[in-house]
Amino acid sequence: MPAEILRLRTIRTPWVLLAVAQVVIVAGAIGPFHTGDRTDPAIARAGAAHLGLAALFALVLGIMAVAGEHRHRTITDTYLTQPHRGRVLADKLVVHTGAGVVFGLVGAVTAIAATAAAAAAADVTVDWSDSLLWRTVAGGVAWNIAFAALGVGIGALVPNVTAAVTGALAWLALVEGVVATLVGSTVSQWLPFAAGSALGNLPSGV
Repeated sequence: MPAEILRLRTIRTPWVLLAVAQVVIVAGAIGPFHTGDRTDPAIARAGAAHLGLAALFALVLGIMAVAGEHRHRTITDTYLTQPHRGRVLADKLVVHTGAGVVFGLVGAVTAIAATAAAAAAADVTVDWSDSLLWRTVAGGVAWNIAFAALGVGIGALVPNVTAAVTGALAWLALVEGVVATLVGSTVSQWLPFAAGSALGNLPSGV
């Protein structure tokens, strides 16, 4: 596990994904104050909910934890160091789920700060005692954690990075909507993006 932590800390990809995720969160948090109803008390929740969408970057990071090693052919060295493949995957799952915690917490700070700044600029008063707002933030953090773990599983099943990332994003963006139409909301609510949206209280249409 120490080797996995060191690898995660010293490569560039996690930091790039984390930085881009913050840009997405800031843009999402600002959006409702420019396009939405500023008198709606839920406007702050709508902005902060974009913390959940940043979970897509945690998902990609999780995928690259395994598939990325296959791409760069470092997986052989990893298995030579630790020949028990189950233990290697378990270490990756633990470490990258921890990275999902970091993504979620950093994103939460960014979402709250961006929401506060956008509200101040738009002269909107935010009710910081709103329990739904904080449930939205907590749900967004949980969404990041869950998708980081999910990404490790996908990367283990599909060792090709391009195929794994493309397939995962295509499922979330397109296939899940089709499946939801076919099977109905009773079943589709448990699909990854739908479940994540529920966790993060993401408004429909975002």
